[in-house]
Amino acid sequence: MSDYKKEGQQLTLYTTEGCHLCEQALSLLEPWLVKGYGLAKVDIAEDELLMARYGERIPVIASPCGMEIGWPFTGKELEDWIGRLRC
Repeated sequence: MSDYKKEGQQLTLYTTEGCHLCEQALSLLEPWLVKGYGLAKVDIAEDELLMARYGERIPVIASPCGMEIGWPFTGKELEDWIGRLRC
């Protein structure tokens, strides 16, 4: 992985209970968590607006500046997305 200078940045994973794709996304995020990125997991089932927005798109990872990457994505695509974050 490249030398990213965004360690400590908080990412958000929109997920819900029993979502096996969300578990796969979380495993792709693990190397970034080890590098110091923060992660907030948000269960969309607890909010009608989030269900409407993400219900058929989860897992979705969001940055603090509002950029999102939705499933499907590979580890390389996630790395490229994180590399493009400018917030």
